[in-house]
Amino acid sequence: MNTRFLVGLLLILTVGSQTYAQEQPLLHRLDFKSPKQLHRFFKYTKGKTVISGHRGTVEQGLTENSIEGMEALLRHAPAFFEIDPRLTKDGVVVLMHDATLDRTTTGTGKLADYTWAEVKQLHLKDRDGNTTGYRIPTLDDAIEWARGKTVLNLDHKDLPLEQTAEIIRKHDAYSFVMVTVHSPEEARYYLDQNSNQMLSAHILTTEKFQEYKAAGIPFNRMIAYIGPKIKPENQELYRLLHAEGVMCMISAAPTYDKLETKEARAEAYRAVFADGATILESDLPIEVAEAL
Repeated sequence: MNTRFLVGLLLILTVGSQTYAQEQPLLHRLDFKSPKQLHRFFKYTKGKTVISGHRGTVEQGLTENSIEGMEALLRHAPAFFEIDPRLTKDGVVVLMHDATLDRTTTGTGKLADYTWAEVKQLHLKDRDGNTTGYRIPTLDDAIEWARGKTVLNLDHKDLPLEQTAEIIRKHDAYSFVMVTVHSPEEARYYLDQNSNQMLSAHILTTEKFQEYKAAGIPFNRMIAYIGPKIKPENQELYRLLHAEGVMCMISAAPTYDKLETKEARAEAYRAVFADGATILESDLPIEVAEAL
């Protein structure tokens, strides 16, 4: 082959790859090298704001519980993600909020009635019910994608606590995977498996806070979900939890994400932080990033 042609082709490929790289926004990363770095990042600091993508995002034609949706948000802002592990018929752990396939995929019926070989043939649907080119990811794939990029918060669906703990151990993911817990007993289980495990604890009342305190659950490795809206009762929770160094999370998914206009939603998102929360979880996290 002509040497001059080869040089020209190499120049075209080089310039083309540089142009493509320039067109692709860099990812905002939460990259923690140890569990202690993760714990320090989530220690309460007044004025700090953190975004959590609820099941990733459903904006811009993207699909919930998809790697593509999570990566899209990271092009706009650093964030972490609440995701939903569930089991297929043959025990493969995939990301799926509902027990049934109908709402978010091209399948029908219960996820638990299908094998992974069958599930991986399905396509995900967007929030308007349109079929996309995206596929259902496994939890293993999501964890390895997240390494060095972000933090995953594993909600509790049908996956036994023992299996969740084993998956985190297998991937040695304690520096970037946290688990949702609904009681001090669940928190204690995970901490007994590994004392570095980061927790996302449901603490919706002062009574629940006192339960965690009485059980001796360490507050220096948790965030606290305190509910879906601004209300006067939150102020006492802020006082108690902030004194322990715990960041408090409000989820706008069932409330403020439902407001009719983008302007109204943006105002509500800013109000959540002004009220005292330091983490906002949302189905529309790209809008949250723009509002801030």
